[in-house]
Amino acid sequence: GNRAEAEDALQEVFTRVWLRANRYEADKGRGMTWLIALARNHAIDRLRSRRETQSGDEDAMNAVIDTTPRAETRLIAVGEAKRINQCFETLEADKAAALRGAYLTGTSYIDLAAHFNVPLNTMRTWLRRSLLKLKECMEQ
Repeated sequence: GNRAEAEDALQEVFTRVWLRANRYEADKGRGMTWLIALARNHAIDRLRSRRETQSGDEDAMNAVIDTTPRAETRLIAVGEAKRINQCFETLEADKAAALRGAYLTGTSYIDLAAHFNVPLNTMRTWLRRSLLKLKECMEQ
């Protein structure tokens, strides 16, 4: 996927062929097979060494990068959370509870329908309409 790296690998293969030319057996018809095996093995070695280097680099970068949110990001998140809670308060209590159950705690639609004693399709309608109301509220 990287032309410069492919050219470097090809150059190294040419050098290895030159240094190991005495192993070339033209009379046995294995010359092309030997060349292909040499190139393939070298490419695999480069990929393996690159993965090891990258994983080490990623570990080092992860140790250095500060992932804590900045103050501005935290303030925005707090404001959005307040807004979402206010929008949840505009919903009927049972529909808000069903919406929280489905999307915040991962309760299945079937379990929610059983809990609220409504048919499954009714629960789906509740959730869909409640999401639309939340969307409208958040856009205001």
